[in-house]
Amino acid sequence: MLTTTTKQRVDALMVLGDALTIFSRRRISELTAKNGIPTMYGYREFVEAGGLMSYGPSNPAMYRHAADYVDKILKGARPGDLPVEQPTKFELVINLKTAKALGLTIPPSLLGRADQVIQ
Repeated sequence: MLTTTTKQRVDALMVLGDALTIFSRRRISELTAKNGIPTMYGYREFVEAGGLMSYGPSNPAMYRHAADYVDKILKGARPGDLPVEQPTKFELVINLKTAKALGLTIPPSLLGRADQVIQ
């Protein structure tokens, strides 16, 4: 994926989270930074590993909500009767160190909206 991306000289990249990309998040973050590709991710773990920024569902909030479902099931609710729900809490995380390394200036209006800014 990244070899093709660098050969095509893309301006930016969006990486969605799945088991393979999350497992390889450090390597993906390193390669995109090394090749000067600003990259947006679907999970904060990529930004914590050195990626530029992420916007996606809050995993801790989803895990807490999953615990509520387990509690209901343990108290006798039938899983099939529980509604399917989507995440309700999303997080914007920005890594300023990576932005600086890429020569990018993040607008103050975006920084003000971030849930976390990594220095």
